[in-house]
Amino acid sequence: MTETAPDLDRLRGSAPPRNHDARTIAALTANPGCARRGVMDAAGVDKDAVARALGFPAPFGQSQFAITRGNVFEAQVKADGCAELLTLLRDRMGLAVSEVAYDDLEVVAGNEGRELRHTRTRRLLAQALDTGEGTLFDHPLLRLEIGGQLAYLEPDVIAFQIAGRLHVIEIKSFAVVDGQAEPEQVAAAARQSAVYVLALRRLVAELGHDPQRVSHEVFLVCPENFSNRPTATPLDVRPQLAVLERQLARLTRVDTILDALPEDLTFEPGEHLADSVRTVEARYAPECMAGCEMAYFCRDEARGCGATGALGRAVRDDLGGVDTIGTALGLADGSLSPSDDLAETAEQLRAAARLRAEALGTGHRVIA
Repeated sequence: MTETAPDLDRLRGSAPPRNHDARTIAALTANPGCARRGVMDAAGVDKDAVARALGFPAPFGQSQFAITRGNVFEAQVKADGCAELLTLLRDRMGLAVSEVAYDDLEVVAGNEGRELRHTRTRRLLAQALDTGEGTLFDHPLLRLEIGGQLAYLEPDVIAFQIAGRLHVIEIKSFAVVDGQAEPEQVAAAARQSAVYVLALRRLVAELGHDPQRVSHEVFLVCPENFSNRPTATPLDVRPQLAVLERQLARLTRVDTILDALPEDLTFEPGEHLADSVRTVEARYAPECMAGCEMAYFCRDEARGCGATGALGRAVRDDLGGVDTIGTALGLADGSLSPSDDLAETAEQLRAAARLRAEALGTGHRVIA
């Protein structure tokens, strides 16, 4: 994996690399066929800065108020060695936690270096898995392979060991009101938690233990009603784990993409930035607007290109192998002859065209 490092550094230019987090990985796996996002994320490119330089800034992201509120709530929950969190888990979740050992892995002897932190995470977790000792691990630094490259994860989570199994605890600042939270926020938390669970399972496997010692049940900690009093809810992330593992397996390896790119290509801001970005193929779909900083640029690029993906991922998936709207229409009306691998899709398109013609009463002619 180190052979591509110089190429990735060149693509990024003089800017420092941006590290993946659970949100970006969850978003990346939603569109695994997008070479543009795969390369930019593997290189640690600041996609938000690139989008702004291109004149297509993405108008989303957490407000500073939300970030501050989240930091304050997390600090409260973790204060005094996670005393409030432990009380919550004992009283509200009924967990029999008798003795507690707490390790903060965010800084090692005053050093915040990723390799040192990851090494300490491995050592303490290996010891805990071997002995059953060690209860709380705050800010463990994990790694996950993304497109052939290792991404470091710095989660605001705690690995909590009870009865020999590790659980991820995800602390969020959105409120649970009368036992209910905003479904989209819970779904996003589940996707991010699944990234942490998968990374933790792979570390446990590397240490020679059964990855199932990391539970699929996550504890989601949020403010209750309109107060700062925390409440905990178990969250089963097995569906999100299944999707994550399947999508990561499908991601195009970044070295394959790099082989097809010009050797002098860079995303350094400048007059040729737009041409450089367009050199790497994108796979735009309207769903990208919710989670990718480059979405507005890619949408503008996709206008008029006639790609089926521009109609949405569901349409693109249903038309598997048919890349353009013109081809789909030609197969539907019979003016184009399908190749063997598109015969079934062509038949479905012709059937759909007949149904549409009958519904509209147009008498549109479809060649059988």
